[in-house]
Order: sequence, then structure tokens, then C-alpha cells
Amino acid sequence: MSIPRGPRPGGRTSAVGRKRLDDDRRGELLGRLQGIVLEEGFARLTVDVLASRLQCSKSTLYAISSSRHHLVATVLKSFFRDAAEQVEKEVAEVTDPARQIATYLAAVGAQMQRMSIACYEDMLDDDATREIYTVNSVAATGRVREMIHSGVGSGDFRAVHAEFTSEAVGLLIDGIHSRDLLSSTGLSSGDAFIELSNLVLASLTKEPRRS
Repeated sequence: MSIPRGPRPGGRTSAVGRKRLDDDRRGELLGRLQGIVLEEGFARLTVDVLASRLQCSKSTLYAISSSRHHLVATVLKSFFRDAAEQVEKEVAEVTDPARQIATYLAAVGAQMQRMSIACYEDMLDDDATREIYTVNSVAATGRVREMIHSGVGSGDFRAVHAEFTSEAVGLLIDGIHSRDLLSSTGLSSGDAFIELSNLVLASLTKEPRRS
């Protein structure tokens, strides 16, 4: 004979009794949650506060994720997933290799500009959400490396050492990630990515031939 489990501590319900949401409702709430988190950060937000502002029950939010911590992670993952889709959509419209890299990094910068400083700081101060950002930073570095190698291989870029340039870009992205470059320059993460776009283009683009 077993004893049925009651609600978990903190008002969280078990997976068996958790409320279910249809895709449209879940998407709507995630979009609204994303807006709040990106604008204000999340360190001081509680499920009670979020439920009140969204005019829904806490059980509705727990239907998205099983705890506040997981809810924030879900929101940030959805942000980066949506951002990546938008960035790739913009890159797909460009054929020139140099403009592709510029478009990619500028688009990443534009997406990151949607994230307030408060949210960025909270994200990097939390182990789980910092890992989410790290995964996406590594993916961005890999994507730029891929485009650099392609441009050098096709002859569209100067004869530079593609791997060195790729690694340099990776270090600069790490500098943005760690906040070292942001604190020393006063730039936001979004602005820093746009500046990185200009820097990469200047180092790779061939100079016009002189007549």
C-alpha cells in the first residue's frame, strides 16, 4: 500500500496532476513572459508576481515548466531559438560572403539589443541560464567560423589564416559573454556584436583593385 504524494514544496504540483495547455495558449504565455523577462530581468520575479501580471493561475505557469527556475530557462531558450531563426532568415537573403557575416553578426546584435542590461546580468549570474547563453555563443562562433572558411575558400576574402580569424572572433565573443569587453567599453552586448561585425569585415574584405 502506497501513500499518494501531495503537492511538492513551494506550491509546485506533481507531473501527474499538472495542468495541460494547448500549443496556442502556451505560445501566447511564453511570448508575454519573454517580454517581461527581457525587459526587466528575472532575479526578483516570483511565480506569484508573474501569475498576477499575466492574469493567470500559478498552475497555468507550472504547466509550462515545473518550477520558477525551469520557467526562466524555458523563456530564455525560447528567446534564443526565436532569435536564431530570425538571424538565419536574414542571412538566407544575402549571397555575398562578406555581407553574410556582417548580416549575421549585426542580426545577432539586433536580437541581443532586445535584452535589457538587467536581464543580461541576471542571465550571466545564474549557472543554468549562463550555460544556455554559453551554448548559443559557441554556436554563433561556429557559424562565423563556417562562413569565414567558406569565404576564404571561394576567394572572396583576403588570404588570411581563416582558423586564426575564427579563433579571434571566438575570443571576442567570449569577451562579450564574460562582460570584460562590455565593462571596459561601455557597450551593450547587442552593440558589441554590431561592432564585431564591422571589425571582421574590415579584416577579411579585399581592398578594391587599383587601376
